[in-house]
Amino acid sequence: MSGNQALNVNPNMVNGKSADIKITTHGSDWYWAVCAVMTCATLAFMGLALTKPRQNRIFHYITAAVTMTAAIAYFSMASNLGWTPIDVEFVRNGGGVGGINREIFYVRYIDWYVSYTSHPPEHQLTARTRFITTPLLLMDLMLTAGMPWPTTMFIIFIDEVMIITGLVGALVRSSYKWGYFVFGCAALVYIVYMLVWDARKHANVLGKDVGSAFLYCGSLTAFLWILYPIAWGVCEGGNVITPDSEAVFYGILDLLAKPVFGALLIWGHRNIDPAQLGLRLHDYTGDDHAVNGREKHTNGHATDAAHSNGNGVHQPETTV
Repeated sequence: MSGNQALNVNPNMVNGKSADIKITTHGSDWYWAVCAVMTCATLAFMGLALTKPRQNRIFHYITAAVTMTAAIAYFSMASNLGWTPIDVEFVRNGGGVGGINREIFYVRYIDWYVSYTSHPPEHQLTARTRFITTPLLLMDLMLTAGMPWPTTMFIIFIDEVMIITGLVGALVRSSYKWGYFVFGCAALVYIVYMLVWDARKHANVLGKDVGSAFLYCGSLTAFLWILYPIAWGVCEGGNVITPDSEAVFYGILDLLAKPVFGALLIWGHRNIDPAQLGLRLHDYTGDDHAVNGREKHTNGHATDAAHSNGNGVHQPETTV
């Protein structure tokens, strides 16, 4: 046997039910290709991290985590795993979208968050969620802009709302799926507003290099994320395009939103010190270390880790 055997090894059957509208070997081949790119990007980002001091690797690690998780999700879809058949709202004739139910890759949402277990077999969805790549992407951007932690945590919550409503809507058979779609789009509007307005302004205050890095990456993310609801509408929502075309649509978006985004971000951070962003990161085995609450600075003088506010009251710095 030669070639892609994924659909033969993992046939189109889940809990005794098959999907009428499903991927072919061409779709599986494309998923394998995207998986390979995500894996190579992960290795590249980790390799670049080794060229930096450990306290300067935070953006390398976050970005590598994004592409590593995406690689696992695409491995699952290429293997024809992590899907469930859902009856379509719009029944169409022929053209690759004819039939009663459609193959919905809930494992795709691993790429946005993790949410499945094995009962039985490996395809059963549960309500428990562990958010992964989109919060990490937003974390990359919010840390780059030096946004306050409360703002960062709230925008991550809004992102979780967007992803949950997308998944639930995809799994709903009736027209009520579009209600979840509206909730998700409303959450997206808030996220895009933060990226193109508040966070961008905050990044510009931190310096020209920070502002430029955020502008490139934030603009790319805002533009691409606006296209995801369109993909959802013609795939899981409206059953307009075939699952193979769905694979290409989402795959291109993910390649741009993850490996390309990651490369731009790391390039943008090449001359930015995390301390410039309000991140004081210590490597206690290196030259920068603290012992018993005292820091060793490059001028050779040891000083308290706390700084006075001018009134004799010491205020400790936030360090990591």
